[in-house]
Amino acid sequence: MSAIRIAVTVVGAAVTMSRHPVVRAGVLALASNPKTREAAIGAAYNAGVIARHIVGRGRP
Repeated sequence: MSAIRIAVTVVGAAVTMSRHPVVRAGVLALASNPKTREAAIGAAYNAGVIARHIVGRGRP
């Protein structure tokens, strides 16, 4: 599968998910509650740290 085709698939999935009412409600809840927003940012950071440990940083 080419990189362009993968990118189109990912964008299509993101658009489909963003239109789902549960996803929209979750995003609105995150935006309106500062504690929840900070927790989500922390969780996203931790997920990125774990992903870098699993995948590596690309250094030789």
